[in-house]
Amino acid sequence: MINDSIDYINTYTESFSPEIGIVLGSGLGELADKYNEFAIPYSDIPHFVSSTVSGHKGQLVFAHINDRPVVMMQGRNHYYEGYSMEEITYPIKVLRALGVKTIILTNAAGAINKSFQPGDLMVITDHINFMGQNPLIGPNDYRIGPRFPDMSEVYNKNMIKIVDAAARHLKINIKHGVYIASSGPSYETPAEINMARIIGADAAGMSTVPEAIVANYCGMDVIGISCITNYASGISSKKLSHEEVLETAAKVKNDFMKLILLLLENVK
Repeated sequence: MINDSIDYINTYTESFSPEIGIVLGSGLGELADKYNEFAIPYSDIPHFVSSTVSGHKGQLVFAHINDRPVVMMQGRNHYYEGYSMEEITYPIKVLRALGVKTIILTNAAGAINKSFQPGDLMVITDHINFMGQNPLIGPNDYRIGPRFPDMSEVYNKNMIKIVDAAARHLKINIKHGVYIASSGPSYETPAEINMARIIGADAAGMSTVPEAIVANYCGMDVIGISCITNYASGISSKKLSHEEVLETAAKVKNDFMKLILLLLENVK
């Protein structure tokens, strides 16, 4: 399967071999628009599935940014769209096969930690998988990764230091925190968010964790960055909506893009 996808992508990329992959979450796709050299819709790539969510264009975008060959997933697929865990994480395996060694996973998330507020950026230090599924269930392909991958440092500590240094340089007060993923598409209840807070979560979302598991399994260095777009359920009295997520992501996109661009200069 992976060879089918790679063969098709290579008809466009020729000698382009990306070193860094970026998964752009809800409302964060403008980076790909700005640096797009060429793009391939997911619907055209064998074995890829198409995103159905507003704010996700659903295409692979290739570009040289700061002289680094980069591939960006402009939008992702989600478990709640009805796709399997294998389908939503398949692109991560393809990125690794293309040559990606470091992957930056971004998302929009709701604040559980009461010291966070909408508009903050949070570097993910660890995660909690509350999705009820694991993307590595099933037969293992030892050519890609081990049967029982270690998960003690999914989010590379050296990469977190690089993110922190970039944020300090840009005078962005970046937060650190644990991201908890549930399946969605309904937002969490106040009781679920209270439980998540008790067990150590700082922000909640519906993505990223399956991708991080598979990227770690494939041997990639993983960076996770959440755009805090709203307060999680019960943290404030305001009702939650996807429109608020997109509006807040749009407000912080400039800081987000500056941070990503500086990371691309400093990630080895």
